[in-house]
Amino acid sequence: MTNWNDKSKRLLKSELIKRGVSNTDLALMLNEIGVEETKASIDSKISRGSFSTCFLLQCLTVIGCHKIEIEDYESPFLMAAEPSDAYKTTRNEK
Repeated sequence: MTNWNDKSKRLLKSELIKRGVSNTDLALMLNEIGVEETKASIDSKISRGSFSTCFLLQCLTVIGCHKIEIEDYESPFLMAAEPSDAYKTTRNEK
């Protein structure tokens, strides 16, 4: 069974690490766009992994992450990616 809070935490932490952004840096960057967070509040949210999607999007935006790949090594059917082809619909024709 997937622990979604842990997965969220790992996703955000990995994107921060890839870009060399500390939680202190993140707090400053968020403050620049009007999101009032402190290093302590960010530490707490990331530690729990139970932050809102809004917070996740704010963080990813300020660190310059515009595309993410969601990987799940436990369940291959939970992979998320943009399709390379347009969505197709099928119709039952009689």
